[in-house]
Amino acid sequence: MRTDDFDYELPQELIAQKPIEPRDTSRLLVLNRQTGIIEHRHFQDILSFLQAGDVMVFNDSRVIPARLSAKKSGTGGIVEILLLKRLEQNRWETLVKPGRRVKKGTLLELAKENRNIVVNAEVTDEGENGIRVIKFSDDTRLAELGQVALPPYIHEPLTNQNRYQTVYADRQGSVAAPTAGLHFTEDLLAKIREKVVPCCFVTLHVGLDTFRPVQEDNPREHRIHQEFGVVPAVTAESINQAKQAGKRVICVGTTSVRLAEAAAQKSNGPVQPFEGWVDLFILPGYQFRVVDAMITNFHLPKSTLLMLVSAFAGKELIDEAYRKAIAEKYRFYSFGDAMLIL
Repeated sequence: MRTDDFDYELPQELIAQKPIEPRDTSRLLVLNRQTGIIEHRHFQDILSFLQAGDVMVFNDSRVIPARLSAKKSGTGGIVEILLLKRLEQNRWETLVKPGRRVKKGTLLELAKENRNIVVNAEVTDEGENGIRVIKFSDDTRLAELGQVALPPYIHEPLTNQNRYQTVYADRQGSVAAPTAGLHFTEDLLAKIREKVVPCCFVTLHVGLDTFRPVQEDNPREHRIHQEFGVVPAVTAESINQAKQAGKRVICVGTTSVRLAEAAAQKSNGPVQPFEGWVDLFILPGYQFRVVDAMITNFHLPKSTLLMLVSAFAGKELIDEAYRKAIAEKYRFYSFGDAMLIL
């Protein structure tokens, strides 16, 4: 297995630049793993694929305004900061530009335009490729200073910042949205519950590393960054009840998949409540313990996400689904269309 095995050519015009309205009118490619049949539907049609007793697992992490602008104390040089993950109160792992000019000990000042200093900061540690640990004087003020960081392949400004949040987003902490959930509306969630399909929530704070292409020739040599996750007791109980009753656990997004599987690995049996760091990297050959079906978007070439869905559905089926999606001009990536893998 090589990283190049997960490469594909995508016409630039198929990279969605804006979210579709309403949310649930996006297209839905339905892939059946048992039969290999592919159907072309719309997202609200997902109701017809749900059965009473199924359990749906959603990631309720909320995207934070992670992109910040700072000035170097003394020189006034501009530094761009991207918050990656909170290590503890006021202390964050970040990505800074220009990294080579921001060394350990660098003092920074953050403020709104035409205002005095709001937050002071110090670089306390250096990592590779622009990674820096920064201690802020008050990280509760960062939200008012920052902006939501859209992925680099989205070039058009987002007029409504809430469109990069799921309607059920609750717990602050993600740098990037768990995008499979962007297709759901409050009305669609209500209809799902009417079908006696419980909607359960986990939290996995998504970092940018999730979306970065794998650089190593052998994907097994790739080190995926840790992300903080929580599986509440009520969600663990719902998952276990569904499994015991022979019903399906349907995860919304690869983040929910990784967290559910990580919790199952840790318990080595029925899923137990979980809180901690997750670094599970799912490659073809992985044996899934929890997930019976998943909803996901179309992912970047050579990404850990494409490798995960290939592990779940089989690489040949995913390759065929992507070929058909491109031929049918589906919209790709964060604001794009969705896939239901049964």
